Amino acid sequence: MEWAMAELLHNPEKLTKAQTELRQVIGKDGLVQEFDIAKLPYLQAIMKETLRLHPPGPFLVPRKSETEVEISSYRVPKSAQILVNVWAMGRDSSVWQNPTSFMPERFLDSEIDVKGRDFELIPFGAGRRICPGLPLAPRIVNLMLASLLYNFDWKLAHDLKPEDMDMTERFSLTLRKSEPLLAIPIQASF
Repeated sequence: MEWAMAELLHNPEKLTKAQTELRQVIGKDGLVQEFDIAKLPYLQAIMKETLRLHPPGPFLVPRKSETEVEISSYRVPKSAQILVNVWAMGRDSSVWQNPTSFMPERFLDSEIDVKGRDFELIPFGAGRRICPGLPLAPRIVNLMLASLLYNFDWKLAHDLKPEDMDMTERFSLTLRKSEPLLAIPIQASF
């Protein structure tokens, strides 16, 4: 949530586009509900783009090879510990155009999803060891983000300008912002 809000406040035109979509779909004086999320492709694209750039953890849960295998001319010995760097995968220029830019539009006409079938975007892992919270997490986060964007307009604290925001990451078990996001909600003006 913090990264999604930070990216939107850092890119005000994307924030405006998301709020416009929400307010057109939900209407005035509406209430964002879970079934509305399917009608909000730009909001869903924002979440995918946020997870591409800022996965919950920089590495997936470590794996262990059961047999010796060769993958792309690399020999992986039996019992080797394998770490999957999803943070680097999300920034791979051979897969993503302008990989360090926040561009939710890249997912608007794309079937790529975070459910472990598309290996370009696997912030929750894939296969038998996929995150057990996957069925719940995207639903809740999309709903929370939609509610925040629908009900409030936002500005940065301390009159900070979007271009002056600190968008650096702090690597640990999870991927956090170096400086926490300080944003002020303002009553929405429809």
